[in-house]
Amino acid sequence: MVANLPYNISTPLICNLLEEVSAVSRFFVMVQLEVADRLVASPGDTAYGLPSVRVAYHANARKIMRVPSSVFWPRPRVESALVEIVRHQEAAVTADSDVLFRLVQAGFAQRRKMLRRSLRGLVEEEEIFAAGIDPTARAEDLELSEWAALAGVLT
Repeated sequence: MVANLPYNISTPLICNLLEEVSAVSRFFVMVQLEVADRLVASPGDTAYGLPSVRVAYHANARKIMRVPSSVFWPRPRVESALVEIVRHQEAAVTADSDVLFRLVQAGFAQRRKMLRRSLRGLVEEEEIFAAGIDPTARAEDLELSEWAALAGVLT
């Protein structure tokens, strides 16, 4: 798929295509620079969040190039970037995706809170320990494999 996506729907559209349209194995998409940063972010990056984890679950993503606003007419007020997304043959981890993304969504809903607080009601502190994760860590610190380990103790 090659597309210059409407910036206001690009994140949900990309995530939905990754989740529901397995026939698309490779994407080249032009998106707003901030969206590109979120799609390719890793733990510890300020842009890392739910979209980063959703993309990593299904694919590898990399920012190919930054596209300045000066190349568009009319000139937008935002910068853009071209992103390549290559789908994995199988999901990157074997965790139950419903459980996994429920945890990730809850964790990032309160991203600056410790996991023991942001996941309260979903996971007990002992279960976080059982997954090999420090309950004082924050959602933005966890890699996909750690989210999967956490989901694994719940299933």
